[in-house]
Amino acid sequence: MFLSVFEMFKVGIGPSSSHTMGPMVAAARFLALLEGLAFTAHGVRARLHGSLAFTGVGHATDRAVILGLSGFTPDAYDAARAEETLDAIRRNRRVTPAPGRSYTFDPDRDLVFDRGPALPGHANGLVLMGTDAQGDVIAQETYYSIGGGFVVTEAEHGAPPTAQAPVPYPFETAAAMLRMAADSGLSIAAMKRANERTRTSDADLDAGMARIWQVMSDCIDRGLAAPGDVLPGGLKVRRRAGAMHAALRAEAGRNLSAPHIVNDWIAVRAMAVNEENAAGGQVVTAPTNGAAGVVPAVMRYWLDQVPGASPARVGEFLLTAAAIGGLVKHNASISGAECGCQAEVGAASAMAAAGLAAVLGATPEQVENAAEIALEHHLGMTCDPVRGLVQVPCIERNALGAIKAVSAASLALRGDGAHVVPLDACIETLRQTGADMSHKYKETALGGLAVNVPNC
Repeated sequence: MFLSVFEMFKVGIGPSSSHTMGPMVAAARFLALLEGLAFTAHGVRARLHGSLAFTGVGHATDRAVILGLSGFTPDAYDAARAEETLDAIRRNRRVTPAPGRSYTFDPDRDLVFDRGPALPGHANGLVLMGTDAQGDVIAQETYYSIGGGFVVTEAEHGAPPTAQAPVPYPFETAAAMLRMAADSGLSIAAMKRANERTRTSDADLDAGMARIWQVMSDCIDRGLAAPGDVLPGGLKVRRRAGAMHAALRAEAGRNLSAPHIVNDWIAVRAMAVNEENAAGGQVVTAPTNGAAGVVPAVMRYWLDQVPGASPARVGEFLLTAAAIGGLVKHNASISGAECGCQAEVGAASAMAAAGLAAVLGATPEQVENAAEIALEHHLGMTCDPVRGLVQVPCIERNALGAIKAVSAASLALRGDGAHVVPLDACIETLRQTGADMSHKYKETALGGLAVNVPNC
């Protein structure tokens, strides 16, 4: 099993990797399918199912599909051009993904939110169609947005895994990862780097990871500098990170601050990222948008507040975190619509705890223990966003996930790596708990806080 660090950490846009980025990616794939047809499509349509239908408006799924059909991609998103494009589509009832390529598309008629039963493959399903001049469907594909911006077709979802080129350390479980580390004498990050080098050069790997961290860091800074505006969506949630950060800076020179104020520094950075995400800004999936604040907040805490931290080791942090995230995705899920928030913030906290432990000098066994502690104490967490928006409880939940990650890394470093619950058992428990969890608590806005908190 090989999942690249650049699959776990992808530059994209808010507010949701599975509900915004995934549908945009699916639309881009469908455009490529239409381009390969022997005949020319006249129009396009889209139908959203499951969680995409129930919470799609709050997650900008409709905008993402329309813009994806217009040629936009998450990693090169231009917000100003997007607004101009949407205005043109409303006027002209056409999408134009490229010069010389144009399809009829009426957003009011050709984009349907189907709130009936979900499609069988996944809670996040969408069907894209190409039509002829009479409006008859001549091409159709079903896509599933499976979390973290990953997208598969219906055929791919049910097919055996595609054979991959071999890597030197093909661990599919945490137990195998630890055995390979013991046999090789390498750290988890070093094994992950060796695997990545079968796909890319050291120079490109390092440049790519530097960009990932730069986008993360810039996102923190934008969120901390933003005024206390009301976030979009109608909940009237105000940004808080900027005011909190200003207060923390004002208090920094005082000698009477309580030691636990460090938690506020960790929290405010995570909140800054997820406020940017809620506003539709540029973020990095880590491993999802809904959990995008945890890893960057822990990394910034390490770089800014831990003695001896060095930017030269950012890659080590990211590679270790990606190894853990890959195990969760491969053996359970990173999708809130599939397994609840334990699969998103829980996975992110495990990734951040592992990365922090690694750069603080942990053994592979201590790294695995840090990840397990963080994940274990998110098990059972539901995904019940109020009004379907990635705001309440998501923004604060990232803050607490980051604080838990730091605590988990610290606890693991106080031990020798031996512990009762293996990370593999914790990941399997996540999978089983997600399977047992009522669909009401899996990103549908039909249960939990979403129905018990007034959303207007």
